[in-house]
Amino acid sequence: QVQLVESGGGLVQPGGSLRLSCVASGFTFSNYQMRWYRQAPGQERLQVAFISRLGLTTVYADSVKGRFIISRDNTKPTMYLQMNDLKPEDTAVYFCSAERVRGSGPEYAWGQGTQVTVSS
Repeated sequence: QVQLVESGGGLVQPGGSLRLSCVASGFTFSNYQMRWYRQAPGQERLQVAFISRLGLTTVYADSVKGRFIISRDNTKPTMYLQMNDLKPEDTAVYFCSAERVRGSGPEYAWGQGTQVTVSS
């Protein structure tokens, strides 16, 4: 059974930090490139960060560049999002997604999301 499970969200003050995790199971993690998305209430889901299957390439949305760091450990297999200098506008539900780029298995997978709230 293909599964992505996010964790690490919560309530944090502006300027604080959080580290999100996305644990994968049921597929060959290293065959998938991964993304973090976020969705604020009443808004569309937007891509926050991307990481290639071996972690050699990362891409960030302009709104988080220099504050967020995406990484992965294919031996775990887990993806992370280190979020620093958080701002109220970072408040959203954060989702991880997987996209297969080689081998067999489901083409896409999504996690259920974890809430991040930045407020004083």
